[in-house]
Amino acid sequence: MNHDAYADGYIREILKSVKTVALVGASHKPERPSWIVLKYLSERGYELFPINPGLAGREILGLKVYASLIEVPAELDMVEIFRNSKAALPITEEALALKPPPKVIWMQLSVRNDEAAAKAESAGVKVVMNRCPKIEYGRLSGEIGWQGINSRILSAKKPVLAGKGFQKLTIFRPGT
Repeated sequence: MNHDAYADGYIREILKSVKTVALVGASHKPERPSWIVLKYLSERGYELFPINPGLAGREILGLKVYASLIEVPAELDMVEIFRNSKAALPITEEALALKPPPKVIWMQLSVRNDEAAAKAESAGVKVVMNRCPKIEYGRLSGEIGWQGINSRILSAKKPVLAGKGFQKLTIFRPGT
């Protein structure tokens, strides 16, 4: 697979199909990107499991923090890696050892490890590298365009609210 560019359909299918996500490298600090992504995805209906050995047993945004992937009490659909590129390989190997393994390994912006990607793909796991699921969700849902940023997604469809309160666009609408 070409990991320099992903088709919108590939990313959309991943974001629509996963339900449980482990975020490896979660931070308890609201100014950190991992905290922001954790909050955003949980507000979009994903079940999140923060992973951070230094914070294990504590809570981030009301979510219990786990020391490792093996401790998560649910089957994981996606493991998001919020660590450096070198750390991506051992995290991917830990994820692939889970029974069953996750459907997706997602490496955050600036994280790329081709060896980890090859191992995951040879095990039948989809891989995304150097992308942010928050940004991709916002772009594909039209939410980023709603805020005045060019998302390259044009639609005449009326936005569908994702829940009560603040307007949140969603990728879960008919025809997408």
